[in-house]
Amino acid sequence: MAQAAARHILVGTEAECLDLKKQIEEGADFAELARKHSKCPSGAQGGALGTFGRGQMVPEFDKVVFSAPVGEVQTVQTQFGYHLVEVTHRVD
Repeated sequence: MAQAAARHILVGTEAECLDLKKQIEEGADFAELARKHSKCPSGAQGGALGTFGRGQMVPEFDKVVFSAPVGEVQTVQTQFGYHLVEVTHRVD
């Protein structure tokens, strides 16, 4: 069974999401930005979501986590808002 570990930053607007992605691309620390900006309780842990399997997250999030390259920051919109997602580990 496929398993992945990821971290994310949840924000309310696409503009904020894209701004944070740019900051990360310019060298800002993902975990620090998660602690400062994420609306998700996981922000306190630098956005870490732990390990989970397919189907445990909402479909849009799940699709990114199980298809994006490990270590690459992606953006995705769900019913919760806009996410910056980084897959930290995956076993297919």
